[in-house]
Amino acid sequence: MLKNLFRKREYITVSTRDLNENSNIPNIPNGRWINCDKCKNIIYKDDLEKNLNICTNCGYHFKISALERINQIFDENSFYKLFTDITSGNPLGFEGYEEKLQQNKNKSKLDEGVVTGVGSINLKKVCVAIMDSNFMMGSMGCAVGEKITRIIEHATQNKLPLIIFSASGGARMQEGILSLMQMAKTSVAIGKHNKAGLLYISVITNPTTGGVTASFAMQGDIIISEPNAVVGFAGRRVIENTINEKLPEDFQSAEFALEKGFIDAIVSRKDLKNYLSKILSLHEVVEYAK
Repeated sequence: MLKNLFRKREYITVSTRDLNENSNIPNIPNGRWINCDKCKNIIYKDDLEKNLNICTNCGYHFKISALERINQIFDENSFYKLFTDITSGNPLGFEGYEEKLQQNKNKSKLDEGVVTGVGSINLKKVCVAIMDSNFMMGSMGCAVGEKITRIIEHATQNKLPLIIFSASGGARMQEGILSLMQMAKTSVAIGKHNKAGLLYISVITNPTTGGVTASFAMQGDIIISEPNAVVGFAGRRVIENTINEKLPEDFQSAEFALEKGFIDAIVSRKDLKNYLSKILSLHEVVEYAK
């Protein structure tokens, strides 16, 4: 015991390193990386944003906000909002609905699940509705249906082409049958716009499902989609359980819809502005003076 007290201690040598030795290594803060939902690769967020939120590895199109869509598609400072005063109430007295609406307003910085207005694409003036899945998954309640109907009517009255970017989980259950009524209301407005001989382009983005698919999203004169967008009515599991069959792996994808003739083209986000501009030109939508 006493012998152990006087035993010689053993030490290790720790090498020193100049703190500036590897100063050329980039210092990337936490939270600047994201996993791709499709290929699972890790992507630096700055690279993703520079690539219009398209995976640099596999081309997967991440969801984007209505504001990002406006900045990508419309000429600089040409877009102005309309019908911003239309917001959701709680017509059925659904418990906790007001709180949920406020939470989504704070999170998305929007008053509703769709932004409506007028802007120009390469100087061609159009009316537009852009659904935003950041607000209650883009669900269609009374306010969303009313705003979309108003912008369709505005396009009809002013003889302007119409573009609707759809992104929705379907009707908003907190508003019940009043939400489902928006399908008929928007469809009637689309019919009047069509009867006036005006162009309507529907752009499907991920996901577009439920009552939105069953109404205005599939009523376009030309229907285009971003790659790999989910487009359908009922959910995959609901259909499989109903028919007792396994569905194809690509079922309800934009590529499947294109193959079956439900949409006309799949267009990458990088090419979308010029593609829309060409369609407008082919339909003789003239440029207006700056």
